[in-house]
Amino acid sequence: MAIQGDKRRLKLDLTIAGSLLAAGIVVAVMSLAQIRAENRMELAQATPPLQGTPSEDQNKPAEAKPGGDRPTTPAPEPARPDPQTQGAATKPALPPAPAEKIAPPIKEK
Repeated sequence: MAIQGDKRRLKLDLTIAGSLLAAGIVVAVMSLAQIRAENRMELAQATPPLQGTPSEDQNKPAEAKPGGDRPTTPAPEPARPDPQTQGAATKPALPPAPAEKIAPPIKEK
């Protein structure tokens, strides 16, 4: 009788092992399929849209005319600080240190 029980237990163990192996294979295949699908979406979105080639007229620089007109747009002016911030540069950022924290001047050797 012990041999019959061992055969049944072996058969049950092999059935459980086979079903676990099949479930693992199914999960692995589904994971790989999802990874491939995500990579395809990234690759499809990674390339910028195609642009037409510029025409030959755009590649040429503007022709220089001797004695030609100057540009009509005014030249940029230098930056000027606000009058409110002018006085801020003269005031120290921190209050003066207390007298006990000021060291005597360093003597020249």
